[in-house]
Amino acid sequence: QVQLVESGGGLVQPGGSLRLSCAASGFTFSNYDMSWYRQAPGKERELVASAGISIKYGDSVKGRFSISRDNTKNTVYLQMDSLKPENTAVYYCNANSRWYAEHYWGQGTQVTVSS
Repeated sequence: QVQLVESGGGLVQPGGSLRLSCAASGFTFSNYDMSWYRQAPGKERELVASAGISIKYGDSVKGRFSISRDNTKNTVYLQMDSLKPENTAVYYCNANSRWYAEHYWGQGTQVTVSS
């Protein structure tokens, strides 16, 4: 049974930091590109960062967010620094197979940046 379980979201003040984690199980983690997406109210889901063969970031988070993965723990992380109110969204973990047409989503974790 495939599971992606996000954690680490919450309420933080502007300029603060949060670290999201996504623990994966039920598939061969190292064979998947792992990404973080986010969806703000009234907006479409957008890519935040991806860690596969290469690392990619959305333009709005470059220099402030950092994605990493630990294949020994089947976990992907998103370190978010210098948070802004516009970063408020539900953040989702995504796993995308490099070999097959398979992808999975976590249930999402809420991040709220507000004073």
